[in-house]
Amino acid sequence: MKILQINSVYKFGSTGRIASDLKTVIEKNCGECAIIYGRGDVIDKANVWKIGSELDFRFHVLFARLTDKAGFYSKEYTKKMIEQIQIYNPDIIHLHNIHGYYVNVEMLFDFLKEYKRAVVWTLHDTWSFTGHCSHYEAVGCEKWKTQCGECPQIREYPKSFVDNSAQNYMRKKKIFIGIDNLTIVTPSFWLQQQIQQSFLQKYECKTIANGIDLQKFSPLIKTKDKNKFIILGVASVWGERKGFNDFIRLSKYIDLSEYQIIMVGVNNQQKQILAKHNIVAIERTNSIEELVQLYSQADIFLNLTYEDTFPTTNLEALACGTPILTYRTGGSPESLNSNCGIIVEKGDLSSVIEHLKQLRKKNFDSQACINQANYFNKFDKFQEYINLYQEILSNS
Repeated sequence: MKILQINSVYKFGSTGRIASDLKTVIEKNCGECAIIYGRGDVIDKANVWKIGSELDFRFHVLFARLTDKAGFYSKEYTKKMIEQIQIYNPDIIHLHNIHGYYVNVEMLFDFLKEYKRAVVWTLHDTWSFTGHCSHYEAVGCEKWKTQCGECPQIREYPKSFVDNSAQNYMRKKKIFIGIDNLTIVTPSFWLQQQIQQSFLQKYECKTIANGIDLQKFSPLIKTKDKNKFIILGVASVWGERKGFNDFIRLSKYIDLSEYQIIMVGVNNQQKQILAKHNIVAIERTNSIEELVQLYSQADIFLNLTYEDTFPTTNLEALACGTPILTYRTGGSPESLNSNCGIIVEKGDLSSVIEHLKQLRKKNFDSQACINQANYFNKFDKFQEYINLYQEILSNS
């Protein structure tokens, strides 16, 4: 079995780590695996190839800003990618994020249609079936079900100064339909349901949840000040849609002599804003040890995101024995059960505050959180991918 993965990044961000870890598991258990990626440092490792350059990336970004045609540049590097695919000659091509300013999707899919290899495509967001955006839940847009146009999020990633969403929608629909042996994978049932309402609905779609390394994320003994109830929020990038403003509003309605809010992943400007509201602000950290310490000391992990496919931060908190309070957003509730989490409607801070008061009197059982996290052992999830590969090859 020879698997070739394609992703925007390698060993960086959630999708980069998924691709890297999956490669390791495949090579240990069932065959060969290679990765092609477009952005980041050059990695000197067998069967890992960077296709792209910083200059091409910058030109692709500029092209997208001026035309709203993200994904339709980088022809020379896409040609090199195709040549590398043919040299490696995989049994299955596994796509992850094909957006991210590094590949020409039209060239790539024209090749895949002719190449006749089985394709697995893990969708980590909604970019593939919209005319522009990678998330739409925060603004409640449903144009993607029929025909995009007059996009309300043209200034959101992939940011543009013009609106080409109507043409992009029709172009993507033509490009992405027509591969004979394509299986779509989503990390959440929520995203699977979205796919089933989109122009990608003709393809078989399976859900394989993101996993977590339970050897790295496990509970530590709590050493915090017992007089304060610790509320923790973690994000790689904070903004209004991740709930940044809701955390500030929350700080105004709770007694900060009884509660302590900690937000991880903020930038310097946000840090100064949060200081005015007595919120402990910590810049983004890549230290798993530091994150485990923060999760373990928290009494609740508060996820006030307005759009998310399947947040890994929920899994990290559960694995450290910390319950979750989340908005009913995308796939965020799917990692919880009633023994380890609470779900409230988006923006309902009054319900958030009421639940916090109840939790201050009686916490969840941390063992119930750990038990729930066990369902998301990343090695079990990778085995689901291997089973899928084997099923596809046996049916080919």
